[in-house]
Amino acid sequence: MKKDVNGMKIGIITHHYIKNYGAFLQTYALQQYLEETYPEAEVVIVNYVNRKHQIINIGGCFRFFWRKESFLAYLEKIKIPRTFSKAEKEYLHITKKVKNAEEINQLGLDVILIGSDEVWHYEDKAASPIKFAVGLSAKQIASYAPSCGSVNLKHPIPEYVREGLHRFTHISARDDVSERLVQKVLGYKPVRVLDPTLLYDFPVYEDDFTRKLEKKKYILMYFCDKLPEAGIEVIKKYAKENNLKIYGAGEYAKYYSAVTINVSPFQWVEMFRHAQFVFTGTFHGAVFSLITQRNFAAFLTNPSRIKKVNSLLAQFEMAERIFEDGEWTKMEALLDTPIDYSSFQEKKEKIRQSSYEYLRQVVAEQN
Repeated sequence: MKKDVNGMKIGIITHHYIKNYGAFLQTYALQQYLEETYPEAEVVIVNYVNRKHQIINIGGCFRFFWRKESFLAYLEKIKIPRTFSKAEKEYLHITKKVKNAEEINQLGLDVILIGSDEVWHYEDKAASPIKFAVGLSAKQIASYAPSCGSVNLKHPIPEYVREGLHRFTHISARDDVSERLVQKVLGYKPVRVLDPTLLYDFPVYEDDFTRKLEKKKYILMYFCDKLPEAGIEVIKKYAKENNLKIYGAGEYAKYYSAVTINVSPFQWVEMFRHAQFVFTGTFHGAVFSLITQRNFAAFLTNPSRIKKVNSLLAQFEMAERIFEDGEWTKMEALLDTPIDYSSFQEKKEKIRQSSYEYLRQVVAEQN
């Protein structure tokens, strides 16, 4: 049975409260896609916050890493929570605060979408039965591109996870681990969909900061955690030989050419768009390198990021863009090996259409 979308209320449960570029932009992208596709519906971000998760995240903005940061960079870093709070108020349609499933049910949502981000990381401090639909009563409850992060599927799966997965009316997954979790519990493969940031075409954002970027030539760094000194020397040498600056996308290290740590989410996107080359160690760093069609390489050390980035790049047949500790010759070669994005565009468009179709089914169908 079809239901008129006019007046429908769609709620998104995700990690919107995390002061992180990927978390904000995936939330914004899913919200914008739904609003532009269903202008007659009301789309809201459910303000369900895991306080422990939030405190740990924000606390990192106030730690001074004296070996890596300058004091000037630290003074900019402590402004990050305020920068994100401003963006959240301006761009995200967030509900009043809700503490439990009962209060979420009182919001009168017709459709609940859970995801994206690591909402299914049940071994993490942010784990919550609500993110597995436990206690929720909307007619349509669907996952959209959830990630399990670094969960080990050989470990026992909590009962609330097993129970919750049976409550979803529609299930999708973003990566290999999430897909295997669904298969293990429910016995079938979920629909594989794109991260919301790959569904939405981010318009060019212009202000004084981004206009200055357009005139610069630089290598962009984004969370290449524990990159050894030998790797840093390769980057510095290449930058010097090619007259390039080295900038951090919302982060800082002492070998960077300038402090660009307190940037807004949309300024952050533009830092990717104008870079000559990107080095990243995160999922959304790789995603936005793809979106902006940059030449890039990934150095991965975090277990969760290893799984997510490997899955993403394998999906688009770009696993060769990953290098490991000691592979400095490969790293140097990647700097001079441009990417042919024609194949990526074709694959992305194909998966985009199946992702759109999945969301259309979720919104249109009523039990």
